Amino acid sequence: MTKSDLIDAVAKAAKINKRAAGEAVDATFDNLSRVLKKSKRFQMPGFGTFSVRSRKARKGRNPQTGAVITIKASRTVGFKPAPNLKKGL
Repeated sequence: MTKSDLIDAVAKAAKINKRAAGEAVDATFDNLSRVLKKSKRFQMPGFGTFSVRSRKARKGRNPQTGAVITIKASRTVGFKPAPNLKKGL
């Protein structure tokens, strides 16, 4: 599903125009990213939990040369689906 597909689905389900649906989708994802930056966790009952996870620094290999390189520590967003969502997949 693409962003435009999501906007179409929201517009149809909420019975609003596509412009309003697009603004709602953008606002939702803007707020989701803001919450993750601030509190490091977002939970939506029945859907799942988004959380910030830390990755340790690790060794890797350059695929072209085979040389060993160090990959820096980083943070990423993880998702854990709710049990109801898992069962439906």
